[in-house]
Parts: sequence; C-alpha cells; structure tokens
Amino acid sequence: MEFPERADVDGLIDPQPLPEFARVRYEPRTERLDDPVGAARESLGALDLDGLSAGATVAVGVGSRGIDRIDEVAAGVVDRLDERGFDPVVVPAMGSHGGATPEGQREVLAALGVTEESVGAPIDARMAAAELATVSVGDAETPVYFAEAALEADAALVVNRVKAHTNFTGPIESGLAKMTVVGLGKQRGAKTFHSTAIAEGYVETLAAALDVIEEETPIVGGVALVENFEEEIGHVEGVPAGSFLDREPALLERAYEEMPTLPVDDVDLLVVDEIGKEISGAGMDTNVIGRYRVLNAPDPETPDIDLIYVRGLTEATKGNGNGIGLADLTRRAAVDQLDLTKSYANALTSGSLAKSKLPVVAPDDEFALRTAAAALGAYDPESARIVWIRNTQELGEFRVSDALIEDLPEAAVVTGRETVTFDAGTAGFEPASDGDADP
Repeated sequence: MEFPERADVDGLIDPQPLPEFARVRYEPRTERLDDPVGAARESLGALDLDGLSAGATVAVGVGSRGIDRIDEVAAGVVDRLDERGFDPVVVPAMGSHGGATPEGQREVLAALGVTEESVGAPIDARMAAAELATVSVGDAETPVYFAEAALEADAALVVNRVKAHTNFTGPIESGLAKMTVVGLGKQRGAKTFHSTAIAEGYVETLAAALDVIEEETPIVGGVALVENFEEEIGHVEGVPAGSFLDREPALLERAYEEMPTLPVDDVDLLVVDEIGKEISGAGMDTNVIGRYRVLNAPDPETPDIDLIYVRGLTEATKGNGNGIGLADLTRRAAVDQLDLTKSYANALTSGSLAKSKLPVVAPDDEFALRTAAAALGAYDPESARIVWIRNTQELGEFRVSDALIEDLPEAAVVTGRETVTFDAGTAGFEPASDGDADP
C-alpha cells in the first residue's frame, strides 16, 4: 500500500501554531512491596501442593507482558517449587500472542526475560490444546480448551497481574481466572472464549469455563500480583483454585485504586509516542484512553479524549501493532514497523477487529499535528487541551499544553516549559525560549 507523500498533501491543510507545553512530574501516593520475589515464593504456601509426591511435574503458566519483575517472580516461583522437590515446567499462557506459534510464544517470553536459563526450568511452548467439555453461556454453546502441556502435568498454576481489562468492566477482569481460561486455552481456547464473550458477556463466559477447568484439570491456583501507580508490584497473594472468583474482585478494586491514569479527564488531543503488547494487551491501556472499541461493551465514561495520535511501536512488541486502530491518526514511520501477521493473529483471535484497523496515516509528525488541529475545529493554541505521553504505562512524566496547567492535581508538578520543534517533519522538544524553562 502506498501512502501519500508530504508533497501530495501539504497544500490541503494550512500549518497551525502549537501551544507551549509544560513538562510535568506526576507522583500520586502509592504503596510498594520491598521483596515481591520473596512474597511470590511464600505465596505458594496458600496452594494445595501437599498431596504431590517428590518429582511431581508442576506447570507454571506465565505470559502477560508489562508486569514488573515478572522474570524474577517466575524464577522465584520455579525455584521454590524445585526446593520442595517438584519438577517445574514453564508453559506460555498467552492465547494467540506471538503469532500463535511455539516459536513466537518463546520469543515473547524471552522479551520478558523468561528463558529456560533465566527461570531454571524447561519451557513447553506447544500450542496444542485439548477440548475438555462444552458449556452453555446464555444462548451459546462453547467448547472449553486447556493447554496439553499443562494438562499433562501433575499440577498447574498461573502467575499473573490482576488489573483492569482492556475490553470490559466487571467484578473480575484481567487476572488469574482470565489467564487460566484464555491464556492456558491457547489460540483455540482464546478464540472460542472471545467469540462467546462478545455475545454473552465476558464475566459469564469466564465463570462457566473456569468451572470446567477446575473440575477437569490439575489446576491448583495462582500467584496474583497487584501493581501500584509506578507499575511496581505492591501486593502478592497466593489464591487457591476454587477461590479465583471470590478473591479477585477485592484484588481488582485495589488495582483500580492504584492504576495509572491521566490526571485530567477532558482532553482535545492525546499524543502517544509508542504502543505495544508489553504495555497493554490492546497496545494502549483502554482505561487510560477511554476507548474499548468492542461490540456490546460501552466505552469507559472517563477520560473524554477527542483525538488520539500514535507515533510508533515499541521494539518489544515485535511488530504486533494491535491497538493502533484505537487511534485516529498515526504516521508512516509507525506503519513501517507493523507486522500484520502478528497484529491480525491477535485481532482474529480476540474478535476485537477495530483495534487492528489502520487510522489515517500522515507522512510525518508535523503534518499529523497540523491535521489534528484542523480536525478539532475552531482550533486555538491558547485553549487547546493537549496531553503528550510516552505510553499509557509510564504516566509519571508527561507534557501538557498550557491550557491544562490549571487543571492539574496537587500530585502533578510542573518541572519545565518547552516548545515543539520539527526536524524534517519529526517532532522534538526544546526549552521555552522566553526564559521560562524553569517553573
């Protein structure tokens, strides 16, 4: 596909002046856990492992990206199992991620720092999943799948973060239940789950499938991680099988209280430097940007963002640009980074097709920002409410246009003033030239 060159579109929209920006440090009060790896090791005491004999195989499901110190936590869990005389094996629990191939899922784990050498256990990345049963969810009949690599073990557990989901809101969202059903369901399980969940409800589908898995597989529980605003592990808890649906709502409430969010709710334009699967399953955290774009699921009420401009993909996402469809604008440099095979594997499995659509593609930053200004209507640089972030995970530092400074909470401190510059159409920042670079 050929996109317009700058010369082809340059005369369609007049240049627009941009506001000055304030560089902001945002540090809400948050709780930290001094030794999350030690806490993860000890949390295994809450799981029913006493009936296992020496040498029993324990499958450890790992795979969600963006989790603080997940490589160390996984290694700590494996080491503790080994100390108890068991034979641990790591099983990628990530549905269709990594292009739904064993090699791709190993690559994803390696990007997290989880390798056979680092974790001290073999990795069984087979994509094969066994059909356990068929359950009724509303008007749908859906098969439940479980990874053969975990099914063949004497016991299985999952290690995952409890957090807000990117597609829906409910008493359980992302966490142990979802990783058990969707992650360990591999691509077939993830596909059937999402197909039913879109029509009949995510929570209802999770609960029905989880009942089957707890009855038919050796799942013994999970290690739940809750992160703070700084994306550091603030709480670790072992949750035995049979208690996921009872315990996760309280953990989710805590996660919501600590969740990184923008400090303002009314935004004209959000500029995002990078999206990626290690940042969020949707590339951008949908709860941060206020967009789900999922059938039968209303978008979050806040924040209210008129336009989103995505500038590029992270290196760690390996071309998986799922989530770029949540933006209104992107640039050619971002499209050049896309691996459509990986992006489409994600979209086709989840059924959330909108997230992999291409937005309008601008030749460069300057023209993209010019386009955004025109699209906002009655644009005025003095009143334009613009937030510029690196990504939706790192919200401790960002930039806001002058019009937003008075709306910042006390925990947000202005540390400098800057202006946008362009070098061959690519945006950069330099200190404000009027002597007000310092607050």
